[in-house]
Amino acid sequence: MAGSNDAGAPPRQYGITDPISLAGPVEADLQKTADLKKFLIEAGLYESSEESARREEVLQELDNIVKDWVKQLTSQRGYTDQMIEEANAVLFTFGSYRLGVHGPGADIDTLCVGPSYVNREEDFFIVLHEILSQTNEVTELQPVPDAHVPVMKFKFHGISIDLLYASVSLLVVPPDLDISQGSVLYDIDEVTVRSLNGCRVADQILRLVPNIENFRTTLRCLKYWAKRRGVYSNVTGFLGGVNWALLVARVCQLYPNAVPSMLVSRFFRVFTQWRWPNPVMLCAIEEDELGFPVWDPRKYHRDRSHHMPIITPAYPCMNSSYNVSTSTLRVMMEQFQFGNKICQEIDMNKANWSALFEPFQFFEAYKNYLQVDIIAEDDEDLRLWKGWVESRLRQLTLKIERDTYGMLQCHPYPHEYADPSRQCAHCAFFMGLSRKEGVKIQEGQQFDIRGTVDEFRLDISMYGYWRPGMELAVSHVRRKQIPTYVFPEGYRRPRPSRHINHQQQPDKNDVEDGTVTISPDGQIKRKHDSAGAYDSEPSRSVKRASISPVHQKTLSPPSGNIGDGTICNNQKKMASGASGESPTSLSNCNLERASCSSSPQESEKTLDSVASGSKCVAGETVYSGDAARERENCIPHVKNCTPPTVAVCTSLKRVAEKVVSELVGSESLGGNKSADLLERAEKDVGSVLVENVHFGVNGVVQSGLPEELEV
Repeated sequence: MAGSNDAGAPPRQYGITDPISLAGPVEADLQKTADLKKFLIEAGLYESSEESARREEVLQELDNIVKDWVKQLTSQRGYTDQMIEEANAVLFTFGSYRLGVHGPGADIDTLCVGPSYVNREEDFFIVLHEILSQTNEVTELQPVPDAHVPVMKFKFHGISIDLLYASVSLLVVPPDLDISQGSVLYDIDEVTVRSLNGCRVADQILRLVPNIENFRTTLRCLKYWAKRRGVYSNVTGFLGGVNWALLVARVCQLYPNAVPSMLVSRFFRVFTQWRWPNPVMLCAIEEDELGFPVWDPRKYHRDRSHHMPIITPAYPCMNSSYNVSTSTLRVMMEQFQFGNKICQEIDMNKANWSALFEPFQFFEAYKNYLQVDIIAEDDEDLRLWKGWVESRLRQLTLKIERDTYGMLQCHPYPHEYADPSRQCAHCAFFMGLSRKEGVKIQEGQQFDIRGTVDEFRLDISMYGYWRPGMELAVSHVRRKQIPTYVFPEGYRRPRPSRHINHQQQPDKNDVEDGTVTISPDGQIKRKHDSAGAYDSEPSRSVKRASISPVHQKTLSPPSGNIGDGTICNNQKKMASGASGESPTSLSNCNLERASCSSSPQESEKTLDSVASGSKCVAGETVYSGDAARERENCIPHVKNCTPPTVAVCTSLKRVAEKVVSELVGSESLGGNKSADLLERAEKDVGSVLVENVHFGVNGVVQSGLPEELEV
C-alpha cells in the first residue's frame, strides 16, 4: 500500500511537514470504509461503465474536431504541406474528471493546447465557435471570453463540456506534450497560465498524495457532504471542487496510511482546529525566473485579506479560495463542527454514515432571508442572465459585511429554486440573515442596507448582454413566508422535534424580524457614501448607454406575490395599478429585538471565527419613526408600505461600540524570523498573520494546527 515503508527505511514525508500519524487501519476501520463505499454507491455517486465509455467517445470526437480546426488554420495561413501534416492540438482534462471523482451527469473540464500561431481571441472564440455551432451534436453553446479563465461552454451528445484554450510557444505541439513541465509556461501571458494551471494542478495533486484510491474515495465522500450541507460553491463564496481536493489531499499527507473512513474523520478533526488564515499547502511555494506572481502576503496587500488560503501546488502557486468571506468562512466552520461531531459518534458506533450526509435545513436556520428573483423571457435568456447574477451574489455578501462593519452576517445558499407553477422563466436564490455573535447593540438600532442593495442592483445592471425581459427583484422574506416550492416535498416541512446540530437551531444572532422594501421608481439612491475604507470595489454611478435601465416593474414585485413566489410578467400590469397607487412591496417594518446568551460549550471552540449556536430569547417589538403608521403597517401579511428604496432594517438591542476587526490568525507559522514578522504583521492594519511563511526550496513550516493535535 502506498505510504508504507520498508523496514529500517526512514518514513517518506508527504507535503511540507511530517505526518501527524503513520498508523494504519484496524479491522473496525476497514469495516467502516466498506460501509462508506457501499453508502456512496447506493447514493448514486458512481457512473455506469456505459456512461464512462460514452464520455471517452465524446472526448475522442472533440479531439478530432480541434485537430481538424488547427490543420484548417495552418492551411489557410500558407504554411507548407509538411507543417499542415504535422499541425496538431492536444486535448487534456482536469477537474473532477481528471481526478477520477466525477459522478453521473457531471461536466468534463477540458483544455485544448494549440500552437503559437493559433490565438484565443479570434481563432478559438470565433472560428472554432462557428465550427461547433454548425455541429449537430453541439447544443447550448455559450462563449465566455471575458471570464477570469476564458471558456467555451456547451453540451456535446448531451454531455456538458467546459473547453479552455492555451496557445504555447511551439510551432508544432507534440502528441505527448507534458504540460507539467515549467518550460510550457515560457513566453505566454497570465490568462494562458491560468488556463494551463487547471491541468497542472490536478496532475500535481495526484503526485503528492500517498494513495490515489484512498484520496479519491475520501474526496468523493466530502464533495457529496459539502453539497448536502450547502457549502459547495466557489462562485458563492464557499469552496469548489479544486478547493475540496486540496484540503483532502493535505489530510491524506498528514495521515499517509489511513483508509477513507479514517481520513473523513481526520478531515473534520483537522479543519475544526485549523487556525485560519494560515494557509493550506501541499508543497513549498516556489519562485521562478519566469516572474509570474505567486501568493505572498508579505509582498501583495490583496493576499493579506484572504480569509481561508488554500494554495495550489503548481507554479505559479495561487490562493484557490480567494472568494471566501468572513460570513462564508463562519458557515463552513460551523459545518466542520457538525461533521466532526457526527464522525465522533460514528467512531463510537453511535451513528452511521447516513447521519453525516443529512441535508442542512437552511430554511429552518434563520428567521429572515433575502430572496433574489431572476426572471427572463425564455429558458435560454434565463441561463445567461442567471449565470451573471449568480456570479455577483458573492459581491452582495461582501458589501453587506462592509457596510455593516461585519455586524450583519449573510449566509448565501448555493442552490437555485424555481416555482413549477409559473409560466415565465424564473429562478430564485436565498440568503440567511443574522447579526454577528457577541455584538453589543443599542435599543432601536437598525442596520440599513438600502444603499448596499442599490449598489448591488447597479452592478447587476452592467451586464453587457442584457436583453428585454431580463429582470431582477430583491426582497425580504421571513421564515414563515418562505415559498413552499423550495421544499423537496412541495410543502413546508414541520419543525423537527428531535435535537439537531446547533447551526440548524434558531441562532441567538438571528434577526427577529426584518424587511426589504423596493424602490417604486427603480432609481438608484444611496443613503451613505460607498467609497469608504470598506469598499470592495469602486462604486459605479453611471450605467452604459447600451444597457437598459432596471425598470419599475422589475424592482417592485407586489408584496402579496413575494411570499408565494408569483413574480411573473403579469406584474407589469400590477406595477401601475388601476387605482394609481404606488406598487406595493414588503414594508419598511421594524424588527423584534432579541437578547442572547452564549452556550457554555461554545466558548471552548478552538477558532474565534466560529459563531456559537446559542438560543435566542425574544423581547418586545421596537418601533421607530412614525410609530403609529408603522404599527399599522407592520402586520404579518405586510401591506401598503412603500418606502423609497430597498432596505433591510434590523432592530437590535444596543449599537456596536466600535467596528469589529477582520478575522486574523492567532498563531504564526514558525521559522527563525517569526517574532519579527509577527510584530510587523500586527502593526499593519488589515494584514493577516501569515507573513512569516518561508518561500523557496526549503519549504514552509506550517502550523495552521495547534501544537498538540489529537491523532
